[in-house]
Amino acid sequence: MEISLAVIGIILLFLFFSTIKIVQERSAKIVQRLGSFNRILHPGINFCIPVIENIAGTVNLKVQQLDIHIETKTQDDVFVKLQVSVHVQIMKNKVQEAFYELDDPYGQISSYIFDTVRAEVPKLDLDDVFSRKDDIATAVKTELSEHMDKYGYKIVQTLITDIDPDSLVKESMNRINAAKRNKEAIAEDAEGRKIAKILDAEADKESKRLQGEGVAEQRLAIIKGFADSVEDFSNTLSGVSPIEIMQFVLLTQHYDTIKDIGEKNSSIIVPYSPGNLQNLQQQLMEGNLMADKISELSKNRQDSFDKMSFAEKEKSILDIDTNLDKIL
Repeated sequence: MEISLAVIGIILLFLFFSTIKIVQERSAKIVQRLGSFNRILHPGINFCIPVIENIAGTVNLKVQQLDIHIETKTQDDVFVKLQVSVHVQIMKNKVQEAFYELDDPYGQISSYIFDTVRAEVPKLDLDDVFSRKDDIATAVKTELSEHMDKYGYKIVQTLITDIDPDSLVKESMNRINAAKRNKEAIAEDAEGRKIAKILDAEADKESKRLQGEGVAEQRLAIIKGFADSVEDFSNTLSGVSPIEIMQFVLLTQHYDTIKDIGEKNSSIIVPYSPGNLQNLQQQLMEGNLMADKISELSKNRQDSFDKMSFAEKEKSILDIDTNLDKIL
């Protein structure tokens, strides 16, 4: 009798504990009564009728990530592999639909992802696939949300986490990129050398301009010095003509130049004779005398020329060579 009571006690204790159901946070349990859906148990302590009610399954209400690898072809006939990451969450108000409606929910979500990606990527070139991956992800999210919401699955986010073209295509893209970079580098280097040459030319131009201005100022100072010297000589020595003063200045300048050459470290052999200077002076004197005669003759002829008739003027012009020979 005591054994029977002990067995009954154990059975009652087992039944009591079997009525208690603990549900974890961010999850839900499906209760079936005699094989049909009865209710949903939420986080915390819950009670079920032993034998009559049972737990059909547990639904995870956390955000879950589903990674899908897809190989497809772009518009420019390049095969590319994409990794699509989808964040999925079961809605609290549609736990029953999520549990009962779909037999393999994540397999069916993968099918929709494959279908959408293989419909969007062939519309784009390879470069556009990289630049418009967010558009592809948005299209996948829109397509999944439209079909999965009624089954209790919320698409939180869709991401294109990897785009991997064929290795030969990647190598070609790298070579194209390298060629573009080299082209830009050559262009920049050429531009730099161009700017350097322009600056050098401008500097040389400025240097020569300054040198020219210096030489011009130097010559102007020399001429002014000669003019002052001639004026001083004329004021001091009234009996000396300007031609004689210039001969004296020229002779002085000549010997100053010879002195400067002799003071330099390098030796220069120059054919030199004092007679050359005398010849130069003689030529200058003859040139000045010639200029004075021509000037005086021209003045006299101009006065008489104005008084001549047309025939006399014509004859005078024809005899100009004879008149010039008389002067010479």
